[in-house]
Amino acid sequence: MLTPRIDFRFYTGLARGLPVVVLEIPAAIYTPTRFSGEEYIRVGSTTKKLKDYPDKQRKLWARLTRVTFEEGSARHGLTTADVLSMLDISDYFELSGNPIPTTPERIIERLIEEGFVVRSLDGSLAITNLGGITFGKPLRRLRLDRKAVRVVVYSGTNKLDRVRQQEGGRGYIAGFAGLIDYIMTQIPSSEVISQTLRTDVPLYPGQAIRELVANALIHQDFSVTGSGPLVEIFDGRIEISNPGSPLVDLARILDTARSRNEKLAATMRRFRYAEELGSGIDRVVTLAEGYQLPAPDFQVSEDRFTAILYAPRPLGAMTRDDRIRACYQHACLRWVARTQLTNASLRGRFGISEANSAMASRIIAETEAVNLIKKHNPESWSRKHARYIPFWA
Repeated sequence: MLTPRIDFRFYTGLARGLPVVVLEIPAAIYTPTRFSGEEYIRVGSTTKKLKDYPDKQRKLWARLTRVTFEEGSARHGLTTADVLSMLDISDYFELSGNPIPTTPERIIERLIEEGFVVRSLDGSLAITNLGGITFGKPLRRLRLDRKAVRVVVYSGTNKLDRVRQQEGGRGYIAGFAGLIDYIMTQIPSSEVISQTLRTDVPLYPGQAIRELVANALIHQDFSVTGSGPLVEIFDGRIEISNPGSPLVDLARILDTARSRNEKLAATMRRFRYAEELGSGIDRVVTLAEGYQLPAPDFQVSEDRFTAILYAPRPLGAMTRDDRIRACYQHACLRWVARTQLTNASLRGRFGISEANSAMASRIIAETEAVNLIKKHNPESWSRKHARYIPFWA
């Protein structure tokens, strides 16, 4: 009956020899929690509908919009020793290119400067969600394990036969290189023979996998509880998803950038695990074109964003939707590069010979018919020499 769902946690223990059960309810971050679609607030000794108290509603929204997930506390009431045992200190300083300070106190001060740790009025320390989600070890100790990345490998094209599953335990930055290496070992490869050498080449470009994983980590909606980033490997495709719908329209995902978690995004970029804002998806589509793969697909369902990479497939084996998606994405990339889609540029994207230019014309006509592209010059009647732009341009 609650929206968004809340990650309740129960803890049991003994206090002075007596059993004690503690129920922990996390504070709302982005939006008030609704019960059966209604928001409530405590007024005096009674519970009232929030909409009946507009002044309190304005103050509540002002408070919620100031608080981000990254600023929230993962664990508080900690000592210096606790913090040093829960964060991957050696990896942090190695990746940041700085020597480890000689005293624990100086290490803590550096972590406070980063926003990974805060000091309370009573002198105790707290690890922020930003510190925990980037350099936590393990995430379970910081109660962030439900935001860990899961990698699931299936046999076949559906989820009926799961072969193996691996869940990450380290923070996103500390564990990023290991995560990408593990994913690449699970991806099938094809044998390429060059002169006298045989080389195994992954079905998907490693840089595209890296970009999509980083995108899933950075742009997830942390308010969606009980769900984290997910990498699923099937025969013929790999799906990389994250909780939350994108903040931009899917049709504009190549040319519009908005970040849901700005501090996490900035930190990932500073440690060189993410591209500049908005360039990641562009790079993925560019790589797919360079490898002449089917166009990546981007979908939203059940409050989850999914990016799909497809294994190599000849043009003749691509569906009509595959061809249209590739043509539209090509038009978007050309527009971002301040040029236009042409018959020649599309032939280059698909590897179509000039003698088969009519095939490229048919793909352009299919894409234009569903109103995804339009002529740059509506007065032109030539298909072979016409230029096209995205429908929104």
